[in-house]
Amino acid sequence: MDQTSNNVVTFSEIMLTLRKHIKLILGTTVIVTALAAIFTFFIMTPKYSAGTQILVNRKLDDSMQGAQLQANQADVQMISTYKDIITSPVIQKDVKKQTKNQPGSADSDVSIETQTNSQVFTINVTSTDPHTAASVANKTADVFKNKIGKIMSINNVTIVSKAVADDKPVSPRTSLNILAGVVLGLILGVELAFLSEFNDKTIKDEDYLTNDLGLTSLGIVNEISQKDIDRQVREQASGSEHADNMRRRV
Repeated sequence: MDQTSNNVVTFSEIMLTLRKHIKLILGTTVIVTALAAIFTFFIMTPKYSAGTQILVNRKLDDSMQGAQLQANQADVQMISTYKDIITSPVIQKDVKKQTKNQPGSADSDVSIETQTNSQVFTINVTSTDPHTAASVANKTADVFKNKIGKIMSINNVTIVSKAVADDKPVSPRTSLNILAGVVLGLILGVELAFLSEFNDKTIKDEDYLTNDLGLTSLGIVNEISQKDIDRQVREQASGSEHADNMRRRV
């Protein structure tokens, strides 16, 4: 890339470099996007998600109804503790035993989703099989409901809604992956274009010799295309043949 004497690259020079290497940029973008598509459709394993909602609260005696609000606030704050218990081996060990024969159960992932100031939280499960995801979520809720009374002083666990299988995968996110491939391909193509330009040490004009390097220009040798060379060869051959014919006539 040509630079001015103060080493400042102008906008026109940047655009010229991009136009010059447009094939490299587009080719890189196509290749990276194709790789992203292949990875998304043929390599990544689709995963499905299912969730079950649980409400945990403590029933108070009639004489303690005035403290119900404080109890509700305490239950909201306890959700973090319930989360740790649900994802701990105390619960997950039994869940895995009950679902071990289902496809994808070994790789299922359990997470807890909460809402601000709500006593209801959701047990989300992702798995490579939609029915396994729903089954693991429901089993996790059942095991938690049966065991939490022995672990803590909780006497009221309600399964608000059971998980159902959803055949629509949550990952991979096809559109996002393809878009990421396009963006990464463009960035990589532009970087390669500028890298190629900066590594190009050829002399592009006479001013670079005289102004930047302080050398004396002795002349310019123009580039001759192969088409012009072939034309000159034909003209010379034709001229030689004509001269031979004239000599024979003489």
